[in-house]
Amino acid sequence: MATITDTFTLNNGLKMPKVGFGTWQTKPGQETYDAVSNALKAGYRFIDTAKAYRNEKSVGEALHDSSVPREDIFVQTKLPAESKSYDAAMADFNSSLAALDLDYVDSYIIHAPWPWAQMGTNHDAENRDVWRAMQDIYKSGRAKSVGVSNFNSADLENLLTWDGLTVKPAVDQIQYYVGHTQETIVQTAEANQIVVQAYSPLATGGLLSNASLKALADKYQVSLPQLALRFIIQNGVAPLPKARAMAHVEANAQLDFEIDDQDMATMNAMVDHDSYHPVGD
Repeated sequence: MATITDTFTLNNGLKMPKVGFGTWQTKPGQETYDAVSNALKAGYRFIDTAKAYRNEKSVGEALHDSSVPREDIFVQTKLPAESKSYDAAMADFNSSLAALDLDYVDSYIIHAPWPWAQMGTNHDAENRDVWRAMQDIYKSGRAKSVGVSNFNSADLENLLTWDGLTVKPAVDQIQYYVGHTQETIVQTAEANQIVVQAYSPLATGGLLSNASLKALADKYQVSLPQLALRFIIQNGVAPLPKARAMAHVEANAQLDFEIDDQDMATMNAMVDHDSYHPVGD
């Protein structure tokens, strides 16, 4: 079985492919339609989108026109970061499901713990109110799992210690790549059986000029992106690469090799001193 269709088991028993296909910064319309269509043809079975991307409709059209059965595709979308109430969350979920033209999604996640214009501010009470909606959406069967994105350890603990919690977040999607592995968040997630997803797995292209990684990629006779994605998988995290050209889509799916322990240790010790890369997932 190809690595991209191997699976992680979420804390509710649902199987999630180890590699997702991201659509952030992919323009709605033909660009998104072609990218998702190419991904499905290349073997991806996990498609990630968000209401904020404004391309859910195009993602849905590509899914419907694909020959791949719906039940074989893991579809994930996101609640806008600005929606911080029960009613807003329910309304946004309904609009996303309608845009995708699907009866259900496999994963529905909160895009961020704070509105983007208020990054870093505290919204613990609002996030608990939103989580009430997420739990109700999950219980309705219209989302097979629910989770979060950009939540740090404190944000996760806010939900996990809440007496109204009946459904744990299944995933936390964070910025994660060689040199920026956010160990504290990962440790909190793993302690609570929450699978970490990695967006910007190539540091939005920032890794491509790294000479040390290029030398390691040459050793394994793979591309630098392939090495970086394989590193994430071997750390037990699910990368979400995005690409538009079919050649890149296909290359990013060729991950059936193994990085040895010594090289994994070397890569895990790397630190990206310019660790801010545009966040927006």
